[in-house]
Amino acid sequence: MSHAVTRATFDEVMFPNYSPAGFIPVRGKGSRIWDQDGREFIDLAGGIAVNALGHCHPELVEALTEQAGKLWHVSNVFTNEPVLKLASRLVELTFADRAFFCNSGAEANEAAFKLARKYAADHVGAHKNEIIACTNAFHGRTLFTVTVGGQPKYTEGFAPVPAGVSHVPFNDIEALKNAISERTCAVVIEPIQGEGGVMPADKAYLEAARALCDEHGALLVFDEVQTGVGRSGALFAYMHYGVVPDILSSAKALGGGFPIGAILTTDKIAKSFGVGTHGSTYGGNPLASAVALRALEVLSRPEVLAGVESRRQQLVKGITELNDRYGLFSEIRGMGLLLGCVLKPAYAGRARDFLKAAEAEQLMVLVAGGDVVRLAPSLVIEPADIEAALLRFAAAMERFANA
Repeated sequence: MSHAVTRATFDEVMFPNYSPAGFIPVRGKGSRIWDQDGREFIDLAGGIAVNALGHCHPELVEALTEQAGKLWHVSNVFTNEPVLKLASRLVELTFADRAFFCNSGAEANEAAFKLARKYAADHVGAHKNEIIACTNAFHGRTLFTVTVGGQPKYTEGFAPVPAGVSHVPFNDIEALKNAISERTCAVVIEPIQGEGGVMPADKAYLEAARALCDEHGALLVFDEVQTGVGRSGALFAYMHYGVVPDILSSAKALGGGFPIGAILTTDKIAKSFGVGTHGSTYGGNPLASAVALRALEVLSRPEVLAGVESRRQQLVKGITELNDRYGLFSEIRGMGLLLGCVLKPAYAGRARDFLKAAEAEQLMVLVAGGDVVRLAPSLVIEPADIEAALLRFAAAMERFANA
């Protein structure tokens, strides 16, 4: 079958900063994807934890089409009904008093880091500007967020990077104690490091971070771009730990596939973003807000959140049984439906090879670094689709092991 555009077209007209799979998805429904040639794939990647309700969920399609016939964009010179409803619902469901909206996780984190510095400048002085983050973290691809992320490969060639950012090992309480000072304005942590290998934080670590921030007058910022809006089995991962941040960033699943990002915080902290201090032309536009509101309504339902754990158990049990046969993974870690299958040392650095083996078996998975196969399927994936996916996962394991 010939097509007007093919995978080869990408190499001709797109920037080379991505290396996409060899097929082009054209249609999706639930946890299934079809490519240009009609081949069906099972999706355990979820658009990198974005498609929390799968593809073309009927309630999201309804919300988008209904809003598309009313109002698309007015800018933040005006407000709109969907964004006010969305903000009200997020405030109702979380620790926060206020919400700010943008278009992506990187923008949300950029805003969070700017807000932390502005708040410190307002209440203490410009000298209180240092940000402590974790090594192997990921917070986005703007110059500020890659600097805070602490992975040198993402800042290589982009120097000079913003100053006043330091890094400590994840889950290391003593290192954080030694690093924090009166000059620290914020400590930034992912409750589960996603790109860094699907590493959950220890409860004691987050509790210690909260106490240290309180002691030194610093803000605790949780990056929940990947872990938020149901992914962990709670609406936000901080709820699992019982540790409340001062600022929380969200995106990905918040829009269920439609681009939107947000930061949540308290009244006191939000006041540092007075009129004109920060903004976003598209942020909180009616289309994105209407879809996000509906996604939030669905994903906050108790039966949906409860279903995350049962699906996790089914998936982990199946992969564990397969691993007993093939012996590829040293552990399966994560929380909820954000899972990392860690390759044994004999297969170190070959996670992308597994991704390609899965593609050959018409299964979509992710990687998290060179050693971890990452799974982030729809939170409402049908149990029958999990069973079908496990059959393809087994075939991928065999293909990978025999390569």
